[in-house]
Amino acid sequence: MRAPLRISNKQARWLWLASQGLSETPTGPLDVYGMIQQIGFVQLDTIQTVSRAHHHILWSRNQNYREKMLNPLLAKDRLIFEHFTHDASVIPMQALPAWRRQFRRMQAKANNWYTEVSGSDLMQDIKARIAAEGALSTHAFDTKNDRPKEMWARPPHKRALDYMWLTGELATCFRKDFTKFYNLPERVFPDHLRNRVLSEDAELDWLLTSAIDHIAVGTPGEIQRFWDASSSIETKAWLTGANLVPVEIENADKTRTLAYGAKDIEVRLANLPAPSSRLRIINPFDPVTRDRNRLSRLFGFDYRIEMFVPAAKRIWGYYVYPILEGDRFVGRIEVKANRAASELTVIGFWPEPGVKWPASRQAKLDAELDRLGRFVGCHQVTWQSPFSLA
Repeated sequence: MRAPLRISNKQARWLWLASQGLSETPTGPLDVYGMIQQIGFVQLDTIQTVSRAHHHILWSRNQNYREKMLNPLLAKDRLIFEHFTHDASVIPMQALPAWRRQFRRMQAKANNWYTEVSGSDLMQDIKARIAAEGALSTHAFDTKNDRPKEMWARPPHKRALDYMWLTGELATCFRKDFTKFYNLPERVFPDHLRNRVLSEDAELDWLLTSAIDHIAVGTPGEIQRFWDASSSIETKAWLTGANLVPVEIENADKTRTLAYGAKDIEVRLANLPAPSSRLRIINPFDPVTRDRNRLSRLFGFDYRIEMFVPAAKRIWGYYVYPILEGDRFVGRIEVKANRAASELTVIGFWPEPGVKWPASRQAKLDAELDRLGRFVGCHQVTWQSPFSLA
């Protein structure tokens, strides 16, 4: 067995940022679908303190992107579809043949989560209405909640829609004001992809090969977590025959981790671009920051989302954005947009320990805040608590 290829911490950071589209300056010609293909998937999220996660993630890679540009890829062009990776996401349509594996995996889970609706007359009634009437949202149905009124309780029709969406019996047709409209999969998925059947081994191979291609280098757990469409046992078994390049990655704390590199890792290293020195405000759900353990290992940046933490117990704030400059996370910031008043407000700001914050770096942050504000129609940036460079 060949000796592991040694990869420095700087190279590991650069590989990760380049593979996820955060190396180049976020300007130039815009290819929204191309960005999604490069990233692999884009997580959807309802929270809009500034811009919803999926829009912010794309804008971070090319600031010519605008919020109205995503839905046509789903609703008209059929280049992407919605389903569940680690959370609800948009995925390139080319993944659909392999994604049947995830439909099956989610069916096993949904049978436990939604036992009362699985195979029910309600499900059949909903599908019959959609077949007859076309795409419908949850608002087209009216069933009463038969469970205690916990915050997570959902009425029967919503649970039935969830079940059928997770299992691939229904598909997201389009969204209107972020409301999901469901349709039959044969009306949403292109026939040549919907009818293409892969073996289970081929499905797994496609997903895990694309995972390592998207992350460049990674441990078995990191490869598995990219799509979250396989178990650790399945992933490790696949790795035994995958012919990937063994690597040894230097971590931010100078320790080393044995991992795997994509088959073309040496070519990637030989052509590895230095990241842009641009300072960027990154979304909490960005793929680069989603795997918190990987983020800490490569960048030494300890980051957690605290929106579900009681306010009195938060260390930082409700919705705090990491700040990336070059190949370092240099701080975090809490920002909120008031679109009606055209105002972007900085609620809190925290440079990372040991990171100096001279006027030149503050000017870069101010410029990024201005750009982020313009993206969401806010032309004034205010600081709730003025930051002192002293």
